[in-house]
Amino acid sequence: MTMSRPDLTPRIIDRQARISVVVPVFNEEEAAPHFCKTVAPYLDALGLDWEIVFSNDGSSDDTLSVLVALRAGDPRIKIVDLTRNFGKEAAMTAGLDHATGDMIVVMDVDLQDPPNLLAPMVERWREGYDVVCGRRRTREDDTALKRLTAGQFYRFFNRISHSKIPPDVGDFRLMDRRVVEAMKLLPERVRFMKGLFAWVGFPTAVIDYERPSREHGATKFNYWRLWNFALDGITSFSTVPLRVWTYFGMFIAFISFIYGAFIIAQTLIMGVEVPGYASSLTAVLFLGGVQLVGLGIIGEYLGRVYSEVKRRPVYLASRLHGLDEQDPRHEHH
Repeated sequence: MTMSRPDLTPRIIDRQARISVVVPVFNEEEAAPHFCKTVAPYLDALGLDWEIVFSNDGSSDDTLSVLVALRAGDPRIKIVDLTRNFGKEAAMTAGLDHATGDMIVVMDVDLQDPPNLLAPMVERWREGYDVVCGRRRTREDDTALKRLTAGQFYRFFNRISHSKIPPDVGDFRLMDRRVVEAMKLLPERVRFMKGLFAWVGFPTAVIDYERPSREHGATKFNYWRLWNFALDGITSFSTVPLRVWTYFGMFIAFISFIYGAFIIAQTLIMGVEVPGYASSLTAVLFLGGVQLVGLGIIGEYLGRVYSEVKRRPVYLASRLHGLDEQDPRHEHH
């Protein structure tokens, strides 16, 4: 755990303070009841008013019916029902938009984010930290390939971006209300939440924990989706992939100039007749491949510009269960 900073102002928590737990869900009809049953006692033990805001990301199973039944048994359970599957980042945004707590915690429904960390997180918040992140001690449950790619992604992202993401820190975190209000000011349609959390800043503490195995259901991410997710993160927070092609082009031009001068000298001085077909074909294919890769990178950025200028909302909610649609803090983005 991080040590207390001397420049922080401790908070005094009154009995009226509220903590919101935001939980994005997609086809989690089995996991949702177990999550509520497990997390509720930990929330009760905090001695604060609390709510759980489920963001139903267009589930195609009975997740919504299960959530509605859970709310019927406990009105502190709230539901944001999205019109379709917009993706976890959009569902998380919807939950944050509709959470009403003085502090907001983002958790996964699979209980791999341990609820016993809620009390230490609130304690850090009380010390004056605006953000308290959960950081995995190890990734032993992941495959060797996933451990390798995750580590390389964090290193690469932090080298090329001004917004640094702490390695092995996911979405599991507690945020003060003012942090969430700052997040609402960010208008991106293509959202990489880890990067946005890092960009807004604020005093941050980190709590290390052992990540348990998933108890219900299966992960919705595969390597292809993780690859696209990584591309979203890189292109959202750095222009280095664009800039590098300028230097690469200058390097190729310099090598071409040196090689051309060598060929001319070889022909004029030594009288060597230059065979052209193999070398020309190799050069053309190499430079053609380089140009296509460069165009692909430009296309990635252009595609994100195209998504942003259309200004479509990040998500649409068909119904809010237990939430005030007229509250200005709950406008759809």
